[in-house]
Amino acid sequence: MDHQKHLFELPERVTYLNGAYMSPQLKAVTRVGIEAIHRKSRPYEIESTDFFIGRTLLKQRFATLIDAPDPEDTAIIPSVSYGLANVAQNIELNPGDEIVLLKEQFPSNVYCWHERALQTGAVIKNITPPESFSERATMWNRALLEAITPKTKVVAIPHVHWADGTIYDLRAIREKTKEYNAFLVIDGTQSIGALPFSIKEIQPDALVCGGYKCMLGPYALGMAYYAKRLQNGTPIEHNWMNRTGSDDFTGLVDYKDTYQPKAGRFSMGESSNFILVPMLTSAIEQLLEWGTENIQEYCRKISSHSISKLRALGCFIEDDHHRAHHLFGVFPPSGTDLLKLKALLRENSIYISFRGKVIRVSPNVYNTTNEMEKLVHCFEQVLP
Repeated sequence: MDHQKHLFELPERVTYLNGAYMSPQLKAVTRVGIEAIHRKSRPYEIESTDFFIGRTLLKQRFATLIDAPDPEDTAIIPSVSYGLANVAQNIELNPGDEIVLLKEQFPSNVYCWHERALQTGAVIKNITPPESFSERATMWNRALLEAITPKTKVVAIPHVHWADGTIYDLRAIREKTKEYNAFLVIDGTQSIGALPFSIKEIQPDALVCGGYKCMLGPYALGMAYYAKRLQNGTPIEHNWMNRTGSDDFTGLVDYKDTYQPKAGRFSMGESSNFILVPMLTSAIEQLLEWGTENIQEYCRKISSHSISKLRALGCFIEDDHHRAHHLFGVFPPSGTDLLKLKALLRENSIYISFRGKVIRVSPNVYNTTNEMEKLVHCFEQVLP
């Protein structure tokens, strides 16, 4: 696979290694969005069937991306917190039940569980990463597995850690949660679209994804998957589109107590969004054309030499087999002048993120080996 920068709205002078913050936009997606904005100026062209055609296509494309057998198991959401709220309120929790989280995971998959723990008397169990870098990911995964006990009711984790790229062994975690009938809830925002994932393989109870990062879509739209054991739940909002027969506009005042099939009850109000829905659909179609396995391999190819150099300079980067290639954390050695590093990055128009003790680098198909080398050159000037 060759680099695809020409398909994005990125100036040549910019080295954008910050897709985990927000993806750049494909030119094709921009065109779809502009066309959709203009269409709204002609509302007489928007027919009642259009409220359902676009969202049906989006659900189909997302189901293909995550290898889900049935698009009806997916829902359209405005944010990760929304999608997770649908999950959290539909899991029965009792005093003493344990909710397993990872220390310093992204807060969207934390706050809803803290709230439910306060409401129910359930207990939050945070799994902290090892202090030592030696076999860090292996030890962290082991600690996570050991934390799942008969008291565990929910394991709510990412596939890839949002700051350092650590990959969690979802297959092993799923097997352990099945032993105790615990729910497995995954935040896929930093992985779905760039890292292969299969609902058929992992069989999570929920997978929730923001669309504006790895899926290369617009802000304020995401997707979720809800397994059968959640599909009789109560959605956090009640909108007309999620009810049975909503496609018949003449009968909308014949109020229904029943919902659309399967996960259809969990989609947000105005999920037809005539601007964002076609944009996200277009982005996912491009991802499907490329293939997530090819995206991972491309990111590995352009970054491997630079990562070897950073390690030789004394930086810790997780072992290649235990991290994502599209997102990895650089832990600089003690004494690194971070203020000087930030200044050098600005001077060279290089964009990355600083997250706590880790420097996060998140390349994608719009980056090149030369851009990764530019990043290393900045590190070489500041490392002790």
